[in-house]
Amino acid sequence: MSHPALRGDHHVHSTFSDDAVSTLEENVAAAHSRGLTTLRLVDHVRRDTHWVPEYLAAVRALRVPEGLTVLTGVEAKILDAAGSLDIPDLPPGIDRILIADHQFPGVDGPLGPTAVRERIANGWAPSDVLDQLVDALIAAMHRHPGNQLAHCFSILPKIGLSEDDLGPERTASWARAAGETDTHVEVNEKWGCPGRPLLDALRDAGAVIVASTDSHEAADVGRYERVAALLDEES
Repeated sequence: MSHPALRGDHHVHSTFSDDAVSTLEENVAAAHSRGLTTLRLVDHVRRDTHWVPEYLAAVRALRVPEGLTVLTGVEAKILDAAGSLDIPDLPPGIDRILIADHQFPGVDGPLGPTAVRERIANGWAPSDVLDQLVDALIAAMHRHPGNQLAHCFSILPKIGLSEDDLGPERTASWARAAGETDTHVEVNEKWGCPGRPLLDALRDAGAVIVASTDSHEAADVGRYERVAALLDEES
C-alpha cells in the first residue's frame, strides 16, 4: 500500500511565481484528476513582494472540486545564520510559509553555492559549515513556528556536501526542532530530499512529514517517483 502522504502535494507553484507556467486553476484541476485530497498552492516571495493579497483573493475565488482541500503558502529563502526570512509582511490567509534553503545562510546574509565552495577550499571546515546550516534552520523554525521546510538540505550537494555528512547529532537536533515547532517537513520530488535517515529522525521526533512535487507546471502535480520510494521505505 502506498504511503498516505502521497495523497497530497504540499508545494505547487503557479504563474504568481515568475518561473512557473500553470495557473492556480490548472493546478487544482490536475490535483483533482490525480485523485489528491490535499493541495498546497505555493509561490515565491521576497521582502519587496506586493501581490500576496491578489494571490489570496484568486485562491478564494477558485472552484474546488469536492474531496479536495486547497491550502495556501508562500516560499521564502533563509537569509542568514540567525534564521531571518526573505519575506514581506503577510496578510491573514497564508496557511504556512515554506522555509527554503535556496542559498546558504551566511552570518551577514545569503551566500551562493560557489562562494561556499570557495570558502571550504580556502579552509572553512565542513563541520563548521554544517553546524551553521543546521543552526540556521533550527533558528528559522523557532522564529517562524508552524510553517514548513521546503526541499530541506537541497543546498548540500550544491556546496559539495551531502546528508550523510550531517551525522546523528545534527540530524536529531534538526528533527527535534521540527517536532517542537509544528514545522511540517516536505519530502521533495525534484531534489529527492530529505533521505531515509532524516525521515527516520523526523518520525522519532514526532514531526509531520508531507509529500511535495515542487511542481512548476500542472502536468507534474501529484506525480511521485523519488518521494514514493522514500516514503514507502519509511512506512
